[in-house]
Amino acid sequence: MPATTETGHAKNIANFQSLIAFVIQYGGTYNPSKTTLKLANLQARLVQEQTNLTDVLNKTSSYNIAVNQRFAKFANVKSLATRLVNALATTDAAEKTLADAKGFNRKIQGKRASAVPSTPTDPAATPVPKTISASQQSYDQQTQHLSGLVAVLQNEPSYAPNETDLQVVTLKALIAEMVNNNNEVATQYAAISTARMARDKGLYLEKTGLVSIAQDVKDYVKSVFGATSPEYKQISGIKFKQQKVI
Repeated sequence: MPATTETGHAKNIANFQSLIAFVIQYGGTYNPSKTTLKLANLQARLVQEQTNLTDVLNKTSSYNIAVNQRFAKFANVKSLATRLVNALATTDAAEKTLADAKGFNRKIQGKRASAVPSTPTDPAATPVPKTISASQQSYDQQTQHLSGLVAVLQNEPSYAPNETDLQVVTLKALIAEMVNNNNEVATQYAAISTARMARDKGLYLEKTGLVSIAQDVKDYVKSVFGATSPEYKQISGIKFKQQKVI
């Protein structure tokens, strides 16, 4: 569904709780035949939707932690790649090997090997060909490009730096951590997406969602006490905002 703040969902749930509080005051006069409108079921539904909302908030926190950890792990990849190329340049590596390493570094930096041709000013000129973005900066791609760069270093016999963070074994461990961080973000995203779906269905499904049930409660109270009754006026102003479930 469209992005919304959690405040809107929480407000619907809080207003449902207020609605129940008035229903309780009506005592035995509130006696609907529809099962979903009975007081015990309203109370159970309130607890369920509160639980769903809390689940989303908890999973959002876990997702944000995973995203922040991934960001920290990838933060220095560009500078590290440049250091690796510079370190390789001080070895006996062939020009082709150095060129391969620089190619992976360009991809990590998001740069092109050559400039993109400009758009012709002459309408009759041959159109500029469509190009694929050179900014291959997704986390998956950065991991892939760094892995390619490390493979170049590993296959160069003269590459044997004394700096621990530039050594192949350290780099492979870093790549494994990067993969794990990226996978954790994907796992947490799936979890939060599923939790949001459960929340949204519980709140907004047509006829069975909390918002629809709240309207049914209002309609029942109006039918029992009358549209101009003090009882109906108590609850008629309690607002519920419906949203689409996608």
